[in-house]
Amino acid sequence: MKVFTTLTTLVSLLSVLAAPAHVVLSDGDLDERAITITVAAPAGTIVGVRSPTTDDFNGIPFASPPVGNLRLRPPQRLTTTFNNFDATSPAPACPQFLADRDSLDLPAPIVAALADSPFFQKALKISEDCLNLNVVRPKGTKAGDNLPVLFWIYGGGFEFGWNSMYYAAPLVTNSVLKGKPYVFVAVNYRLAAWGWMPGKEVLADGASNLGLRDQRMALEWVADNIAAFGGDPSKVTIWGESAGSVSVFSQMAAYGGNILYKGKPLFRGGIMDSGSIIPADPVDCAKGQAVYDAVVAKAGCTGPDSLSCLRQLPLDQFTEAANSVPSIMSWNSVALSYLPRPDNDFMPESTHKLLQKGKYAAVPMIIGDQEDEGTLFSMFQKNVTGSTAGIVKYLKDLYFTRATEQALTEFVETYPDSPFEGSPFRTGPLELYKGFKRLAAILGDAVFTITRRIFLTIAKSLNPTVPAWSYISSYGYGTPILGTFHASDVLQVFFGLLPNKAAIDIQSYYSNFVYNLDPNDYSGGTGDLSRVVDYWPQWETGTKKLIQFYRFFFSPLVDDFRTDSEKVLLANVENFLF
Repeated sequence: MKVFTTLTTLVSLLSVLAAPAHVVLSDGDLDERAITITVAAPAGTIVGVRSPTTDDFNGIPFASPPVGNLRLRPPQRLTTTFNNFDATSPAPACPQFLADRDSLDLPAPIVAALADSPFFQKALKISEDCLNLNVVRPKGTKAGDNLPVLFWIYGGGFEFGWNSMYYAAPLVTNSVLKGKPYVFVAVNYRLAAWGWMPGKEVLADGASNLGLRDQRMALEWVADNIAAFGGDPSKVTIWGESAGSVSVFSQMAAYGGNILYKGKPLFRGGIMDSGSIIPADPVDCAKGQAVYDAVVAKAGCTGPDSLSCLRQLPLDQFTEAANSVPSIMSWNSVALSYLPRPDNDFMPESTHKLLQKGKYAAVPMIIGDQEDEGTLFSMFQKNVTGSTAGIVKYLKDLYFTRATEQALTEFVETYPDSPFEGSPFRTGPLELYKGFKRLAAILGDAVFTITRRIFLTIAKSLNPTVPAWSYISSYGYGTPILGTFHASDVLQVFFGLLPNKAAIDIQSYYSNFVYNLDPNDYSGGTGDLSRVVDYWPQWETGTKKLIQFYRFFFSPLVDDFRTDSEKVLLANVENFLF
């Protein structure tokens, strides 16, 4: 889930200050960096801005504004066309859920205050009218160039994030330098209560999993319009991190694996960074209903038509109610209030069941994790104490309410009660509080790392000829407390803040994959400038080979660590539900 916590949330807030500005001048100005360019697409004429190396089109609407009576409803397709739509500057972000507004536990009050500040709200242009996407293409690309397309789905724990945070010009520029230019698309989708409200009322109204439905409509917009920008709608790869990564497989499994639009697939490959399946109870389960009831009570909407009442609230009142439940930056951690849940429609069953039944689009994929996924999510649980009984109670109360204490005890006991064995892995005894490293190892494995291996084992058994590549990132090895923490790959790979081997070579792998569905394939580009990188073997059921990415070298690794934990998870998957 792009499940940021304290560190990554603060990075996100600071990124608003660091976001590149777009100053638009006339075509006659000598500063080519600010020349506007117009694309005539089926959606209408769209005016973007030329940067030194890319053509940028920002905030293009792909659906009607989900405001007023369209709040908490599926996205509605636009019925009018654009007339010189201004796409020269970043567009509004969707309403955010950065912290529980009712929580007094640090850092929630600080983060909530920052998020509520006029500066933050103005900088992000927070608005419910936020269903837009960004298109970034290599400078001078034109219709007919038919470049492959990389479709980015940001993360944020299904609670926060925005597309303009991910300024893609450097990424696209690097793809040109590697001889594998592509068109980049980044989608905004609804978050938290706006995108993932649970409850029987929501299910009955057909208003479930709205964030996933937003992503799907954006993919359909790409299919209809990306050719006008020089992209090839038959060569789309979807890429996501954390919640975005979970969304990638959710799109693969949507409608039981139906990814056709107008008779053609919406995408042909997937890249999943930190996230795959989330075994989850239905939209109207007890946990989901408790969230809905809490929001309704806070909003003062108790009554026979609570959903209509929520739709009619002013945005500030709805936001206060929606953000009053536990956030990811809390004791609850990744026991999320808002997440994708089965709804007998877009998501017919839990994604783990759709995977087991082969009801998903089996496309070539890259999937991996950070070595220390759980460290960020274990920073608020010092009262758990790290004892077996304490962790079992924590998991039973918040995560796996159906599971027996015996099964949870068996699972927890596969992790030694020693800081030398916990996460950050392969480090000494230093930890944030007693039991921190044990809990970090458990949460990281249960949500990300061991779940990834289970996902691959099932997928490859069902579709052995569909290629898959896997990795573990360890480029933060040795970082105290955090290690190679969740979302550190965004800083390393997407933004390339550290121009080391990991940043450079992983971008090469991804460019190759976008072009040829093979990270090792260097053919088919526009030149011979692709960087030669280490050979990346496919992940196969028999060998389970993956690559471990360090900062300055890569190392092969067999994906067979912590198998005792894997066996317990797999044996109890029907009761270990979120």
